[in-house]
Amino acid sequence: MTGLLRRARPGEPHAVEDEPTGTALPAEPTDADAPGTGPARLRRAATAVACVALLLLGSWFFYGAHDLESDPSAENRALTDAQATTKVAGDIGNALARVFSYTPDGLAATERSARAVLDGRAARQYGDLIDRIREDVAAQRVTLSTQPVRTGVIELDGDSARLLVFLDQVSRRGKDDPTSVAAQLTVTARWERDQWRIVDITTR
Repeated sequence: MTGLLRRARPGEPHAVEDEPTGTALPAEPTDADAPGTGPARLRRAATAVACVALLLLGSWFFYGAHDLESDPSAENRALTDAQATTKVAGDIGNALARVFSYTPDGLAATERSARAVLDGRAARQYGDLIDRIREDVAAQRVTLSTQPVRTGVIELDGDSARLLVFLDQVSRRGKDDPTSVAAQLTVTARWERDQWRIVDITTR
């Protein structure tokens, strides 16, 4: 039988082992079986890539949230605080209606209302305006009525607010027919002594 020692025949110096036949040689190692190669290496690489992606994604969310909190729009309460926005819009609209509505016999009362709600540059502007029209209001019996049509809060940050106000104004001289005009103002207001006070008015 192959693979076993056989007895030496006469004339042979010694016994010789038959060469085994039909036995497969050991297979050469392949890259798929080598350590650190093949499917195992691919799995480890995929896991590493996934971890890096998660770390990057987490960093993106972190910095994205930080940017959102740092964005100036995040500090604008006109975008986030409906109650405060409604209050400043209502207060400023009512204030403008009072200070830009007058009658020939009620101009002094209008000026007192203006002193209560105007300050800074707006107060000086208003004083100059009244000084220019005072005589005409009394002599020509001029009446002016002002109503806010729409008030939009552009910016509300702490004690400061900026608004865009659309007004309808109706004026009459004596017994003449009334004349209607529309006005558009940019108003800056400041919270002082428990009320909103107008500090600047710009016509548009």
